[in-house]
Amino acid sequence: MDYTKLMDFSGKTVFVSGSSRGIGEAIVRAFAANGADVIVSSRDQGACEKVAASIRGDGGKATAKACHAGKMDDVAAVFDWIKAEYGKIDVLVNCGGTNPYYGLIGETPEGAFDKTIDVNLKGPFYLSSKAVEIMKAGDGGAIVNVASINGITPGHLQGIYSITKAAMINMTKAFAREYGKDNIRVNAICPGLIDTKMTAVFTSNEDILSKVTGGFPIQRAGVPDDMVGGVLYLASDAAAFTTGTTLVMDGGVTA
Repeated sequence: MDYTKLMDFSGKTVFVSGSSRGIGEAIVRAFAANGADVIVSSRDQGACEKVAASIRGDGGKATAKACHAGKMDDVAAVFDWIKAEYGKIDVLVNCGGTNPYYGLIGETPEGAFDKTIDVNLKGPFYLSSKAVEIMKAGDGGAIVNVASINGITPGHLQGIYSITKAAMINMTKAFAREYGKDNIRVNAICPGLIDTKMTAVFTSNEDILSKVTGGFPIQRAGVPDDMVGGVLYLASDAAAFTTGTTLVMDGGVTA
């Protein structure tokens, strides 16, 4: 084995949903820096193109392609485009997510329930379904799902979000069990508190943030770049015998 090539994604086609900002943007940039031909995707084509152009400016290979993960027509269309444009997909990272409702679980508005299910679970499920169809016809591939520690223990006043992330963890295992024979590996990461737009309610207030992180073993909020190593590992040849697992990346909170 050539150990120097374990994290080399040269010649690989990598699709990252929710990659126009936050954790997804850090992930797609890291894949491009390690040789991958990346597809930057989110609902906003302009935001995707801005990231893709920046990657190309740094010498990487990147294309922008809008896709609303909660809309099945968008999901079908983007994979038709991938087949036509690339003829394969080697890595799928499901990173798109939403958390529109903070409040008592029993008072969750139906609209917020539907949106959270569509974006956090239905979208990744069908993105994965389309990806394995292409991967099976080729040499296999890897899927990495970005779940959350809220999928292990529900977050306070984040009931429906936590439910979708718990389902994503189980979905990861189900896909891994059924497609391992096709040389397709499926794993997940569980981020803790990461400083992104979604978590600004916690991270933008220093008093709240210091109270929240004061009890963490690593006493700070994470940043998107902290998630990159785990995703690249799970998608790489270094994890060739790893599937159906969930890597917790939370600064020690769940310890």
